[in-house]
Amino acid sequence: QVQLVESGGGLVQAGGSLRLSCTASGDTFSRYAMGWFRQAPGKEREFVAHISWSGGNIYHAEPVRGRFTISRDNAKNTVYLQMNALKPEDTAVYYCVAVKTRSVVANTHPNEYDYWGQGTQVTVSS
Repeated sequence: QVQLVESGGGLVQAGGSLRLSCTASGDTFSRYAMGWFRQAPGKEREFVAHISWSGGNIYHAEPVRGRFTISRDNAKNTVYLQMNALKPEDTAVYYCVAVKTRSVVANTHPNEYDYWGQGTQVTVSS
């Protein structure tokens, strides 16, 4: 079983950047595909990005493609989400997620992930 702790959220002006981090513990990190979801007030959880266990396969949702980049450092048990050119509509709680798999197929549905972090708030002001 893996535990996930996010950090790096905060308040930023539109057009700015933030980098979220998620550190895992409790199991071998490289056994897990990782991802990020977000949830804005009154909306359903939304897939943001996925990265395979090795980092060799990545997939970003269309609303963030070209602005956000997911990456991982298996030596540090950490996955990152670099967010650039932020927009007010990016405001949400961002969740780090994990699923134990060596598959490289992108998991885009919340039910495909077994482990969730507590979430970190990202607020983008206009």
